Amino acid sequence: MNPVVSVRDLVKTYPSGNALDGVSFDLEPGAIYGFLGRNGAGKSTTMAILTGQLFATSGTVRVFCENPYENPRVLGRMCFVRENQKYPESMTAAQALRAASLFYPGWDHDFAERLVADFRLPLKTKVKKLSRGQLSAVGVIIGLCSRAEITFFDEPYLGLDAVARRIFYDRLIADYAEHPRTILMSSHLIDEIANLIERVLVIDAGRIIMDETVEEATSAVTRASGPTAALDRLARGHRVLQRRTMGSAGALVFHGIPNESESDMAAQSGVRLEPVGLQESIVHRTAAAATATGPELTPSSMEGALS
Repeated sequence: MNPVVSVRDLVKTYPSGNALDGVSFDLEPGAIYGFLGRNGAGKSTTMAILTGQLFATSGTVRVFCENPYENPRVLGRMCFVRENQKYPESMTAAQALRAASLFYPGWDHDFAERLVADFRLPLKTKVKKLSRGQLSAVGVIIGLCSRAEITFFDEPYLGLDAVARRIFYDRLIADYAEHPRTILMSSHLIDEIANLIERVLVIDAGRIIMDETVEEATSAVTRASGPTAALDRLARGHRVLQRRTMGSAGALVFHGIPNESESDMAAQSGVRLEPVGLQESIVHRTAAAATATGPELTPSSMEGALS
């Protein structure tokens, strides 16, 4: 089966430098992807090019095996919702939803009504008077109810409070189970979406540095704690991403999975081994990639940008 999105060697150059620097990846049909990275890493630029809203400097983009730019056959099958989505200020929330329903042939009116109630959206209020959270609700309702074959969520849910975000996640996964499609979600709230996404794309400085399943991403990094001498032996042959020493004990985070002999040695030496969560894995590996290509960044300095 062909990927629904295929990106090869994508470059976007501005006078200040490259926003994208050789980006390549595929999106398969019927999967939820997390598109993650620091502010300015290239997430929004990539999405804008995929949805035909921005020209690439070079490289190729194919959506449903076609160039998406000014291509109604492709654009009508996609939905792109941004955090700062713009609507005519004279529109009410109801009019914004009605306009969206005319564009997307798969629009589910009943689902939209349920979501309006879930998010307590005031339909008669003009867009310009909606709160940030209410504007976010308009965006996620459009994204969910469009039932587009590919839906791009560029963090439109950041304006929602924790309760409303949980409603969004629950409705998304339930509707996806009944109506599978391809969904690409960018987010800083990595731990919140970890149970939603099946595959993770991480972009840093305009380059894809991770393209893995969530299971691969979380199992690729291990945390170990125990006596420093045993940690020294364990660290041999692994790329250490972080190390802390406290007297005769310490902790380290390394890239890779301990083999059987290493696991046995750790158990006999009083070393505790455990996998890290998705966010911590991404933070450490993004910091390692940045250290290899530019100024050194520590995982603690990365956490604010990715959370």
